[in-house]
Amino acid sequence: MGLYDREYTQSYDRTQALDNALVSFVKTTYKIFAGSLLLGTLGALLGFMFFEVTIAYRWAFFIAELVAFFGLMFSRGKPGLNLLMLFAFTTLSGITLVPLLSFVITQSGVGAVAQALGMTTIIFGVMSIYAIKTKNDLANMGKMLFIALIVVFVCSIVNIFLGSPALQTIIAGVGAVLFSLYVAYDTQNIIKGAYQSPVDAAVSLYLDFLNIFVSLLQLFGLLGNNRE
Repeated sequence: MGLYDREYTQSYDRTQALDNALVSFVKTTYKIFAGSLLLGTLGALLGFMFFEVTIAYRWAFFIAELVAFFGLMFSRGKPGLNLLMLFAFTTLSGITLVPLLSFVITQSGVGAVAQALGMTTIIFGVMSIYAIKTKNDLANMGKMLFIALIVVFVCSIVNIFLGSPALQTIIAGVGAVLFSLYVAYDTQNIIKGAYQSPVDAAVSLYLDFLNIFVSLLQLFGLLGNNRE
């Protein structure tokens, strides 16, 4: 009986240690995610402060953002460097968002940006809570979401040449729904311990938040333009 008690205690201790490690992982992830949002906001503010420079060199900033993103992918498993690349990427993503923000403000006013940000925050929160509370395994959504992402990406590339506002409205609407689902999917993966590091997990959350926000901004801007 004494041996059984010891085995039970050791098993409980291991389980407790795993739970504590997961809680620590999740806390670190959301701290990094919050820092990413802060730097993204700072990047947007810097972009507006130097608006003429941002507009003149927007393609240069966009290319720099892509470089930082791929650098982030290649720096996985390299503590310190991956965090540096994440913060570089998020700052640049804020700067490259300035032309879209300017368009939306011109078409629909500053209030539209605030509404898009508020809606993004609400959607992110609701889908995160759903991922935590649901008993359904969302892992089965992975393939479907990835296929939908490829379709949206291809349609976005095609519409660069077509320049169709109607198609862009559809793409933005589908994108908002798609990345809302990705929030739930990625959140559940974080809880399951599917990510190797908090930085990798934070990247997923940041991309989900950013793409929902961008999709809603596009909708507000396009719909505001159509009302004129």
